[in-house]
Amino acid sequence: MTPSPAERPRRRRWPWLLLLAFVVMPVLEIYVIIQVGQVIGAWWTVLLLIADAFLGSWLVKREGGRAWAALREALASGRMPARELADGVLIVIGGTLMISPGFVTDLVGFALILPFTRPAARRVLTAIVARRLVVVPSGAAGNATRPGAGRGPVVQGEVVDDDQR
Repeated sequence: MTPSPAERPRRRRWPWLLLLAFVVMPVLEIYVIIQVGQVIGAWWTVLLLIADAFLGSWLVKREGGRAWAALREALASGRMPARELADGVLIVIGGTLMISPGFVTDLVGFALILPFTRPAARRVLTAIVARRLVVVPSGAAGNATRPGAGRGPVVQGEVVDDDQR
């Protein structure tokens, strides 16, 4: 069976994303680290990378705690915590980028973690998720989730366990 035209671009995108993640980004990071090291010196560059990691971990802890509290508050009030979940995902991704050594990934990580830049990242994440969602007509969704749907009539009954008597 041949894939539909909508599936083909997704498959072709993965090699480019992998090339970007595993070849281009490390080369870019090494280049930036060398350039920074030539300007401020090798030891200051290493110290700056270490300080950057500590600052990032503190920021992840602080913003992660705020996101967790907002998630708990949204669940307690009975509303859908879409914004809070998106913030949590962005903080986790940003924290992961902060762990990896390098200045470029740290800048992206900071942009995902900081509360005043996170709304822009949240809009991008929302657009990506919305593109991948499949819209199901309301009548079809109700039938698809019912146990036994599509397998014949449902017979109501009672389970009697002889061992419990």
